[in-house]
Amino acid sequence: MIFFKPINNIKKIMMLFVVASSLFGFSISVYAENTNPSNVIIVVNTTDQNLSFSKQQIRHIYMGGAMSRQFKAVNLFVGNPLRINFNTRMVGLTESRIQAYWAQMRFTGRSKPPVEFESTEEVIEYLLTVEDSVAYLPAGITIPKELTIISLN
Repeated sequence: MIFFKPINNIKKIMMLFVVASSLFGFSISVYAENTNPSNVIIVVNTTDQNLSFSKQQIRHIYMGGAMSRQFKAVNLFVGNPLRINFNTRMVGLTESRIQAYWAQMRFTGRSKPPVEFESTEEVIEYLLTVEDSVAYLPAGITIPKELTIISLN
């Protein structure tokens, strides 16, 4: 009987490995769907219709860099799939790392995080009322003519 226990443990370990690897494969496919670059557009309330940003400039605007003094970043609520997509693809950080960063910035008084809204409609209303505000929105949404869709260079 002693010889059969290690075999049972090996079977359990193998089964656990199979389950874990299938879950890992599933999470990779879900992540790949959420990081499609065509899912997000950048919109600005500006008079310059030819304005373009680099990925690094977008990151500076959303992370309180020098450009955030000129442009006011707008976020969707924490946990929104579009926000997760934007943060991983454009900012290059996970939500938890961004939250930790902003907690430190607020604590030290150096900077404030972007304003947050619950819906894209609220974001568009804010963009229309605040000049030089910047937001990410889902591709395919109707954008008012007063706002400018930014090209990334």
